Amino acid sequence: MRQRRWIEFLKDYDFALSYHPGKANVVADALSRKSLHMATLMSRELELIEQFRDLSLVCEITPRSVKLGMLKLTNDFLEEVKKVQKEDLSLVDRLVLINQGKEVDFKVDENGVIRFRDRVCVPNVPELKKRILEEGHRSGLSIHPGATKMYQDLKKLFWWPGMKKEVAEFVYACLICQKSKVEHQKPSGLLQPMFVPEWKWDSISMDFVSGLPKTVKGNDCIWVIVDRLTKSAHFIAFKTGTLIPKLAEIYVDQIVRLHGIPSSIVSDRDPRFTSRFWESLQEAVGTKLRMSSAYHPQTDGQSERTIQSLEDLLRACVLEHGGNWDSWLSLIEFTYNNSFHSSIGMAPFEALYGRRCRTPLCWYESGENVVLGPEIVQQKTEKIKMIKEKMKASQSRQKSYHDKKRKDVEFKEGDHVFLRVSPTTGIGRALRSKKLTPRFIGSYQILGRVGNVAYRIALPPSLSNLHNVFHVSQLRKYVPDPSHVIEADDIQLRENLTVETVPLRIEDKQVKRLRNKEVVSVKVVWGGPAGEHATWELESKMKESYPELFPS
Repeated sequence: MRQRRWIEFLKDYDFALSYHPGKANVVADALSRKSLHMATLMSRELELIEQFRDLSLVCEITPRSVKLGMLKLTNDFLEEVKKVQKEDLSLVDRLVLINQGKEVDFKVDENGVIRFRDRVCVPNVPELKKRILEEGHRSGLSIHPGATKMYQDLKKLFWWPGMKKEVAEFVYACLICQKSKVEHQKPSGLLQPMFVPEWKWDSISMDFVSGLPKTVKGNDCIWVIVDRLTKSAHFIAFKTGTLIPKLAEIYVDQIVRLHGIPSSIVSDRDPRFTSRFWESLQEAVGTKLRMSSAYHPQTDGQSERTIQSLEDLLRACVLEHGGNWDSWLSLIEFTYNNSFHSSIGMAPFEALYGRRCRTPLCWYESGENVVLGPEIVQQKTEKIKMIKEKMKASQSRQKSYHDKKRKDVEFKEGDHVFLRVSPTTGIGRALRSKKLTPRFIGSYQILGRVGNVAYRIALPPSLSNLHNVFHVSQLRKYVPDPSHVIEADDIQLRENLTVETVPLRIEDKQVKRLRNKEVVSVKVVWGGPAGEHATWELESKMKESYPELFPS
């Protein structure tokens, strides 16, 4: 069939068909010709390439040639180890046992280096060990690994007695790791419950809620004052910028007039509470100020928890009814004081006045229970006793929960510690965390212990704006090393232990047009310990905080 197709195809051509026997075709054509040495090389090509690979030679074949290359890296480290091994007495004893055939785990390799289970035995030479540890921790190919990771990497190649402990000590003493890495352990500082007050409004706590929307009356802050025994609270609205003497008048009018002068006040270190006028006023009336340590709001947990409830109630009222929040503040105070508190087992109103508050929910109660004379005194005394027992039980329960996730850490006078900081950038309530700045600064010397979980440290003049007493959770023990060169941290901290970043310039500006208004934002370039970075901020806020960036 194939021949037939070819006949059909060739019948239209004028040609003569001739037969040439294969035996007569003894001369190869030009396309099949190859030189004798190339034919021989091709027959041995695979064998030669395999031999070149065995010799660690790299082969590059070109049409006219074959190129061979080899790169050999040498290191004198093993020769140095081999030399020092002969001076280590323990390894010399091992070598004698190896020659006697009494050692199984220790062997001598072909280069004469003593190995333990195929790992190089490092002699007891501190300089040699330090070179190995630094190469495994600070080199360009090993950038500050943790103790476990570093040990697992090094134990595949080296061995010496107590290696794991020395690796851990080396990593923990690294200055860069101490200042830049966070601890993946339980936070330090056990819970220290405050004393239970003896009587109503004898000990109070206070704090401020700021940054609220400005109302028609101009109020944008709330002064929260709470009785630590009955949990009853007063919420007082005021304006930002109100002077301390005016706040003192409000305090006398709203607190002292109704409840008398307290024996102690628990508060944070707000500038209003640390002012000379406020301190002298409380000293004159015999009230002791108990202020929390720097950036540790847990000390005044009563006020912080009350503020959370207050903000929830404010948010709910504004969302449901609208209007200005200060118009609902009186009803919110009533709601809070008439709500059940688990720590005292009743509502603050009942704890304060000895009976439940009359509300639309309890109008159905008929008649009034009149208690006079010694009976009312006895009832109130028993109720106060019950409240104190419930508070102690609540504190004990909270301490047991808290201490399960905490560890007890103590420092001595003269120890050096690092101070934990929170790197942030931005202005107002829009502070954002920065990633690549140190987590700790220092080190600083401990001057003494204040209470059970706070310490006084020696701060440099650049941090004179900070209070020098810190909770133990804000400190980290400094592990000293003779090779450390500690330089002063060129940073400025705010009172809340956040790193202060300074705006350098305005690079760009954009306007977002909404339905009824325009929002103007500017691109601000900030400077700080981690270098320059940019964020978008509201132009109005930046003009208010940094007017020098906007030329008139």
